[in-house]
Amino acid sequence: MSTSESDTPVLLKEPAEGVPSVVDTAEAFGIALERLSEASGPVAADAERASGFRYGHEDWLIQLKREGAGIFLFDPPALLEEGVDLADLNSATANETWILHDASQDLPGFADVGIRPTSLFDTEYSARLLNLPHVGLSAVTEYFLGKSLAKEHSAADWSYRPLPRDWRNYAALDVELLIGLREEIGAALRNSGKDEWAEQEFEAILYKGLAPKKIAKEPWRHTSKITSLRSDRRALAIVRELWNVRDRYAKELDISPSLLLADSTIIQAAQKKPHNAVQFRSIRGLNQRVRVYTGSEQDKMFERYAPLQRKVKPRVWRSAIDHALSLEDAQLPQPSPTKTHDGNAAPRSMKYWREHQPQRYERHTAAKKTIGDIAELTNVPTELVLKPKILRNLCWQEDPPTDVADFLRREGARPWQCHLVAESVSRVIL
Repeated sequence: MSTSESDTPVLLKEPAEGVPSVVDTAEAFGIALERLSEASGPVAADAERASGFRYGHEDWLIQLKREGAGIFLFDPPALLEEGVDLADLNSATANETWILHDASQDLPGFADVGIRPTSLFDTEYSARLLNLPHVGLSAVTEYFLGKSLAKEHSAADWSYRPLPRDWRNYAALDVELLIGLREEIGAALRNSGKDEWAEQEFEAILYKGLAPKKIAKEPWRHTSKITSLRSDRRALAIVRELWNVRDRYAKELDISPSLLLADSTIIQAAQKKPHNAVQFRSIRGLNQRVRVYTGSEQDKMFERYAPLQRKVKPRVWRSAIDHALSLEDAQLPQPSPTKTHDGNAAPRSMKYWREHQPQRYERHTAAKKTIGDIAELTNVPTELVLKPKILRNLCWQEDPPTDVADFLRREGARPWQCHLVAESVSRVIL
C-alpha cells in the first residue's frame, strides 16, 4: 500500500538483523549455502561493481537475502580464488524467483560467475510500468513501504578491502526490503491489470541479461563525441590509436581507462592533430594524470589509483599520436558506414523523415499520437507501450504490413504490446 503525500518516510538505518560480515572464504560460503538451502521463498538480490575505478565490470559484491536465512554479502573474487563454485547458489535457491531492482544492470555479472536465476521479478521495471514518478529503489520503497534508504555509497569503489562497516550496511539495505516490496508491487500490478504484462517483460529481461555479451567489432568507435569528427579519417586514426593504447595499459594495470585518459582528451587530440612537442604540450589532458574532483569522500578513492596513473607517461600518448599521423591513407579507418534508409533500417532523425519522406513522416506522426493516447489511457509510459525504434521501423515500410501485430512481434515487441496497439495503429497507417 502506497504512502500518502503527507506521510513522512522512515529512514531505514540498518537491516533488522544487523550488518552482516562479508562471505569471503570457502567455509563461510558453505555455511551460507546451507542456510539458503534450508530457507524458503523468493531471493532478494543485488550486486556492486567498481565501475570508474577498475578495468572490468565484474561484481565485487553480491548481496542475497532469503526469509529464514538472512542477508549474505558474497565476495566473488575472493571466493573464486578459493575455488568456490558460485553456481552452487542456483541449486541452493531451487527454482525460486529472484527479486532485483533494475535487473538488467546485475544479470550479466551474475552470468559471468555462473549464477543464473530461472525466474525474475524486477521492482524497477514494475515501478515504471505502474508509471511512478521516480523509480530509484529508495523512492519506490518510500512509495510502497513508507521507508527510505540512504544512498551515500552508491558510487563507491567496491573493490576496496576490507569493506568498511557503513558500506556493508548500505549494501545489505539494498536487499533488506525487496521481498516485502515485491508483495506490494505485485498487488499493484494485479489491481491495475498489468501483472501479465510485467511477467512477459521479466522473462525478456532475464533472457537478455543472461545471454552471452556482444563484443563490439571496433570498440574505439564508441568514444564519446566521436561523431564530432565526422569523416576526418586522420582524426579517427588518432582516436583508434589512443583508445587502443589506453585500453592495453588499463587492462594491464587493472584501472578504469577513463582514469588514464579522458575521452574528451582523445577527441581534442584528434581534432588538433599535434605534430610537434609544442602542440602536444598545449593539450593539457595528454600531459597530466586524470584527477577527479567530486567534493566528497569519493575523491580519496580516486587518489588511491594515482600510483597506477603515474605509470603511464605522456610519451605513451605522444607515440600513439605520432603513429596515427604517420599512417598511409590506405591504413586510415573508414568513417562509420552510413546507414541505409530503406527496408527496416529506419533513420532516427525526424528532420530527415520530414524533408525526404513526408508521407512516411505523416504516417509516423499519426501512429505516434495513437501510441501516446494508449499510454495515457493505460497509465503506462509511452516508451514502454512500444519502443520508439519499433514504431519507426513500422512506419518506414514502403508498403505498411497488413498484419501489424506480426510485424511488431518480429521486431521484438511483447505479446501484450502487440495486443494493445496493433489494431489501433493499423487503422492510422493503412
